[in-house]
Amino acid sequence: METAITSLIEELSKHLEISQITQNETLLEQHSKDESYHVPHKPLAVVFPKNTIDVQHITRCCSQYEVPIYPFGVGSSLEGHVIPNDPGISVNFSLMNNILEINPEDLIVRVQPGVTRTQLEKELKKYGLFFPVDPGADATLGGMAATNASGTLTVKYGTMRDNVRTMEVVLANGTTIQTGTKAAKSSSGYHLNGLFVGSEGTLGCITELTLKVFGIPEHIAAGRATFPTVHQAIEAVVSVLQAGIPIARIEIVDEDSILQVNQYSELDLSIEPTLFVEFHGNKAGLAEDMAFTEQLFEDFDCTNITFESDTAARNQLWEARHNLAYAYVHGYKGRKMMITDVCLPISYLADAISHARLMLDTYGLPGGITGHVGDGNFHIVLMFDQHDEQEVQYAQELNEKVVAYALERGGTCTGEHGVGTGKKKYQQQEHGEALTVMRQLKQALDPNQIMNPNKIF
Repeated sequence: METAITSLIEELSKHLEISQITQNETLLEQHSKDESYHVPHKPLAVVFPKNTIDVQHITRCCSQYEVPIYPFGVGSSLEGHVIPNDPGISVNFSLMNNILEINPEDLIVRVQPGVTRTQLEKELKKYGLFFPVDPGADATLGGMAATNASGTLTVKYGTMRDNVRTMEVVLANGTTIQTGTKAAKSSSGYHLNGLFVGSEGTLGCITELTLKVFGIPEHIAAGRATFPTVHQAIEAVVSVLQAGIPIARIEIVDEDSILQVNQYSELDLSIEPTLFVEFHGNKAGLAEDMAFTEQLFEDFDCTNITFESDTAARNQLWEARHNLAYAYVHGYKGRKMMITDVCLPISYLADAISHARLMLDTYGLPGGITGHVGDGNFHIVLMFDQHDEQEVQYAQELNEKVVAYALERGGTCTGEHGVGTGKKKYQQQEHGEALTVMRQLKQALDPNQIMNPNKIF
């Protein structure tokens, strides 16, 4: 491999600038890990493309020398997606971070993969627009598409897969394709958007994305509702969804997580199971929706509900929710974080969360429960001592039991974080014979297995 990487770097240097290729130890270390608990591995080199032509050159050279490619955004993934488990090169897309086109008339935006969600959000505000997919981290749009990311607004606006119109993708052999069109819908050919969104860099490198955007709502109201138990809070969520109330966000944060939020974000929220909610619409419609929601919440013994229409207060509320994972890391210094990521039909959600809480209590590990319960997705934020073999084993067992509970009820092992290396072992159970089809697609598009190898499968 040492000979191959030397030859590869020489070949890459014929097209790329010297500054675009590095074997600096600090940068290799930065690209050896993501924010997960998985074991780091350094790449052999890091390459920084500036455009699609650079990416084509990189993939053709890597294909020639059969050196693996590991696409890298900002390293915020949670299941080891960007870790170079086999010797290869990391392709860092931070220099491809231009917003290429904003089209307010068609409500679409065209971006390079290194654009971050907050960078896009800031620019869209000038046009009265916003992009609704909001994972907790300030991830890149390319990385978000690669993992089919979602977030707090998914219940109303959908996941990345729902908001990508088309992508430019460079395949393993250097061929560049468009996965769709700018049109709102199409019945032409296979749905390649659906294939490449969520493929985690195993089928090609995303070099451009065209995304749906939305007008900033006329009015926004957010609030907090507290309940005696998590189970009652989740039953209230199910009631709201079944009533057809067009809620934009509805998140659960349990008592342990509220405690971490208070300490990290310097708030004074009541230490009770809490729903964070938000409504988008016109003033009259919002008033009706909030009143109906409050009425439904009372049926499940809601202890308090408070609404905020002030922008600063709303932003503080959602910033605290988005920073929850970092609050746990800050609160349990020296421990590693594992975040479970199951999603189930909402009719099973209350019992699934009760089961998850029971598992936490049984194993005695610090952590809490939170999630995008409007679409059936919840997380255990689990903190464990990576140097304690017993705790490592307990964390793994807990994760497996929570996943098994979801799969047995028609759910999925990952609602939004992706498979990476952490969820590979559940793929056969979840997909059955469909996994064979996925392997065949991988083999057809990447016969030399150079695109993020040993991920997903």
